[in-house]
Amino acid sequence: MSDKIPEGNRSARERLARQREQEKGREKRRRTLIVASAVVGVLALAAVVGLIAANVSKDGGEDTASGPAIAPSGASGEDALTLPVGAADAPSTLTIWEDFRCPVCAQFENALRDTVSELVNDGQVRVEYHLATIIDGNLGGSGSLRAANAAACAQDAGKFAPYHDVLFSNQPPEPDDAYGKNSRLIELAGKVQGLDTPEFRSCVEDGDHDSWVKKSDTAFRKGGFQGTPTVLLNGESVFPSKDGEQISPAALKKWILAANKGKKPGTAAPSDPDAPAPSSASSSSSSASAEGSATADGSATPSPQGDGPADPAAPSSAAGS
Repeated sequence: MSDKIPEGNRSARERLARQREQEKGREKRRRTLIVASAVVGVLALAAVVGLIAANVSKDGGEDTASGPAIAPSGASGEDALTLPVGAADAPSTLTIWEDFRCPVCAQFENALRDTVSELVNDGQVRVEYHLATIIDGNLGGSGSLRAANAAACAQDAGKFAPYHDVLFSNQPPEPDDAYGKNSRLIELAGKVQGLDTPEFRSCVEDGDHDSWVKKSDTAFRKGGFQGTPTVLLNGESVFPSKDGEQISPAALKKWILAANKGKKPGTAAPSDPDAPAPSSASSSSSSASAEGSATADGSATPSPQGDGPADPAAPSSAAGS
């Protein structure tokens, strides 16, 4: 028997081998694209089905908290409602309104955290956090308020940023009011070195900043914003997109670096009273109108699962349904 393979069979086998290699290459490229777009996909999904819609009517109620609104240490801006992170003289300002029970806020934070931290550490951007409690009013419970008060207590201890990240990294499901228990908030403080102190525990359990949190929530409702998270770069909405481009770690970094072109990175500490104001934004960005805030998902169907106030006419939120 001859060991030679007929020429026709050899050509067929070679064609089959080439075809298999091409298929492997296509599959490899497909998987690479899937991995590369994972973060963008999560945020895009959040924008389509989960951007939290809030009823933010102009007459959205006065602060009814008892006692004075005690601002946490280092709070700044109008009525001391801003919790700043980063250099006070950074060339750009990222203003973020969030609710610690908001699932889309957690998706935004968990996907963009590393990029924001990098830009803050490089002096490229200062982040101004503002807290809201819209989910408590919509779903019941007190987790938004209790968590926001605990975060303000962490601000007193100089630990707001790491505790803020811990709260979003360990966020319970939206209907679960686990953050309504001070014991859970104190337990999570154990994940931040040096935070779980008698002073912090007393601040959390006594609700030292409850009235301040409610005042912040009132400012959110009167600010013309459409929901949480509301993310503004130098007063311009960038969530869920900017100029038709979906937000992502790469896109956010590109937008900030473009805004900072030709400007020096910031170096002043957030509490430095002598630091010049950011050149491209000011504290007024935190009170931008609806035209500068995040847009709702377009839904107008009432839903008890929405993350706005418990008004039957409030737009729905698919994130909690």
